[in-house]
Amino acid sequence: MKYIKLLRPAHWAKNVFLFIPLFFAGEIFNVAKVLDLLLAFIAFSITASSIYIINDYQDIEADRKHPVKCKRPLASGEISKPAGLAMFLLCVALGGGLAWLVSSKFAFVVGIYFVMNLLYSFGLKHISILDIIILAIGFVLRVKAGGIAGGIAISEWLMVMIFLLALFMAIAKRRDDVLIRLESGQEMRKAAKGYNPDFLNVMLSLVSAVIIVCYLMYTMAPETQVRFHTYRLYYTTLFVIGGLLRYLQITYVENNTGSPTKILYKDRFIQLTILLWVLSFYVLIYWPTNKVFFE
Repeated sequence: MKYIKLLRPAHWAKNVFLFIPLFFAGEIFNVAKVLDLLLAFIAFSITASSIYIINDYQDIEADRKHPVKCKRPLASGEISKPAGLAMFLLCVALGGGLAWLVSSKFAFVVGIYFVMNLLYSFGLKHISILDIIILAIGFVLRVKAGGIAGGIAISEWLMVMIFLLALFMAIAKRRDDVLIRLESGQEMRKAAKGYNPDFLNVMLSLVSAVIIVCYLMYTMAPETQVRFHTYRLYYTTLFVIGGLLRYLQITYVENNTGSPTKILYKDRFIQLTILLWVLSFYVLIYWPTNKVFFE
């Protein structure tokens, strides 16, 4: 159980982003492509787990000072350092092997993700602003990898939206780190020195506004309307705004954005907005006879 905890399987939910290109291409019921994506998902998840392990290994002392992260297997001493390194090497080998089975191009993207995050763990995470940009790029690489595994072209709009959304969540997470530092006096991460609540609040406001504007531009772009055969796609902006406002409420009112993954698993409001957003696109893409409803 402790080794499973070390892999952080709950965070594998982030790798669902690999299926986004398949969904928007209208191929989600293509069994062959879904199976390819499942193998890609497993390969990416195991590779991501190797990064979680080495990151925990590097942060053992810092995590011991954190009210939540101190319970991680390496920080708590539940798993020894040599055992942690052995698990890291096993995940690298297994994840890389499975990625190569998907395709060499997919393995190349996974390799970029691995190297980038390895550099992040060994020092880049200590550089403010660069740290959140790297986290956001990680989600873009997930979508890119999913497009390659499914043989699907990805629009620039989708890449931009994914980057902005991931950047938004990364900023909110850093804000949580800064609040812990101000309350406890403990420095959770070196990069936090380059942030303060005012700076992070401005960044959150700026990025959330850009997300909404970009999403509206995407829904009203001529190529988007031609692709989905409707000009009413902007209705779905309601769910995007609702989800963003709820996340901002969690950030500013509840001061609880330390883990975006936990929010996704627990917050019913955000779950509902995501569900309704997905259902609206499902109707537009997969129920052509019902598209008249949106006209």
